[in-house]
Amino acid sequence: MGRLSGYRYRDIIKILKLFGFEFYRQAAGSHEIWYNRISNKYTTIPNHTGDMSEGTLRAILKQADISIEDFVRKK
Repeated sequence: MGRLSGYRYRDIIKILKLFGFEFYRQAAGSHEIWYNRISNKYTTIPNHTGDMSEGTLRAILKQADISIEDFVRKK
């Protein structure tokens, strides 16, 4: 288990809000688009139950231009 394991949808959203992201719109199925006005970045987040896979969370952080270290520090 890596540094990005054990995060649920609610945990991720809470941290992304600290970085200035806000809900933008509902996407296909259970996915949501979140937007940061300051950085002009979008990220897609699946709203699923259970823990988010580490690969998915890495992709979210890459889209949002947030380093893993900064994300973990905000926890």
